[in-house]
Amino acid sequence: MHAHAKKLSGVFAPVVTPFRGDDLSLDDLRFNLRKLAVTDLAGYLALGSNGEFRSLSDDEQFRVLEVFAEEKGEKTVMVGTACESTRQTVEKTKRVAAMGFEYASVLTPSYFAKQMTDSVLTGYFEAVADASPIPVLLYNAPGFAGGVQLSPKAVRKLSGHPNIVGMKDSSAAGPDKFLTALGRTADLSVLAGSANFFYAALHLGAVGGIISLANALPGPCCELYRLFLEREFDRALDLHFRLARLNGAVSGIWGVAGVKAAMDLTGFRGCEPRHPLVSVPEDGRDAMRRTIIEEGFPLD
Repeated sequence: MHAHAKKLSGVFAPVVTPFRGDDLSLDDLRFNLRKLAVTDLAGYLALGSNGEFRSLSDDEQFRVLEVFAEEKGEKTVMVGTACESTRQTVEKTKRVAAMGFEYASVLTPSYFAKQMTDSVLTGYFEAVADASPIPVLLYNAPGFAGGVQLSPKAVRKLSGHPNIVGMKDSSAAGPDKFLTALGRTADLSVLAGSANFFYAALHLGAVGGIISLANALPGPCCELYRLFLEREFDRALDLHFRLARLNGAVSGIWGVAGVKAAMDLTGFRGCEPRHPLVSVPEDGRDAMRRTIIEEGFPLD
């Protein structure tokens, strides 16, 4: 097993970036991190898709990271460092490493989508990993990258790089194709990127998940992982179905705005997404509240 597998195992929250009136709200971010710190979460992904990193200026991104650096405690923190050029990504990754963060999560470039062949993507990730002072995780999320995605063949090749230690997969089908291509002996820790397939991925060899719902309900998400480890499969399957149904009513319908609305309902401060995204309307929040109650999860 890869030396990093233990640190990358468990449930991670892709932490949201709170806004109020389109302005960054670092006090609310700090509030959320302090509440998440006392949960069983293994750690956080900062500046991921749920963190709306594309909607933040460079200065804002590093202001956000300063709060993470102050509040991370013993949690493992991955930071999204992807830019469209290799050079920018390397520079950002080095800056993140200098702040004391442990891992860089690197999304596929996508602006020149037609040119993002296996060869180009492999060269990009290898160059970033060669230059990075910290270990790199691949981030496969075609829904956020103009349809650009890594192939199982490319992932298998990249898994041999000594500084590429993990992967988050948020593709609609889930990471089973990557886990199959890697087999049981590969030194790459795969993390599921959705509650929809988190439980199934664990059975196939994933070491954990980066789950948007963990922003609002970290306890139940961590409980599912615990039940899997303890081989309480019947109870785990029941909890999986409940979390997956709720996930469909939250991010499945509303995306990041839904995650933030669910957080508001469960005692966190999701606040608003940044324009042009809009908040979940009141009737949508009412429906979400009913679903949370129906599935047996706690409200604030």
